[in-house]
This record gives sequence, C-alpha cells and structure tokens, in this order.
Amino acid sequence: MSNWVNVAPLEDIPKLGARVVRTKNKQAEVIEIGVFRTDDDRIFAINNSCPHKGGPLSQGIVYGDKVACPLHSWKISLVDGRAEEPDVGETACFNTKVENGVVYLELKD
Repeated sequence: MSNWVNVAPLEDIPKLGARVVRTKNKQAEVIEIGVFRTDDDRIFAINNSCPHKGGPLSQGIVYGDKVACPLHSWKISLVDGRAEEPDVGETACFNTKVENGVVYLELKD
C-alpha cells in the first residue's frame, strides 16, 4: 500500500535545490528524504544520505539530473540513486508527482 504525502508547492522548492522530508520507516527509525527540483522543473526524491559517507545530499549541488554530495563530491543520479563511476554505491529512490502545482512524495507502507 502506498501513501502520497504533500511536500510543498512546486514554487517553494528552488530550481537546482531541495527540501527534506522526515518520516519513519517500518522499524520506527527516522529517515530523511531529499526532494529535488531540476532546472527544467523535474522533481526527484532520494534518500538524503550519500552512499559513501552519509553526507546530506539535499545540501549538495544539483546539475542536470544529478546531485554532487557536499562532503566528497560524489555524483549521485537523481533518476536511479546510483553513484557515477568510478564511485560505486546507491541510495533509495522514491516516486514523486506534481498535481495542480503541488509536489507529492509516495511513501510505501
């Protein structure tokens, strides 16, 4: 079962920027999800933790459909959560949608 959560109006997420959504997983642990807006208004959501050293991806530099981690500049795809070669690793991705100018994030139960 899924649950669509209202994140924010699209205009509240800056182009080439991000917002953080905090929620709990099945183990009741708090997780952070970065919701990113590209220059062409596409919206992506990935785990806010870099697979390398756990850097906060929402504080990184967004370009194209990638984000550069603010700690060590690992490039992470916003499309599939994978690190760009030669680095290896990946982070979880989440579905998003924009309806009537509002960004929604899908959380799975």
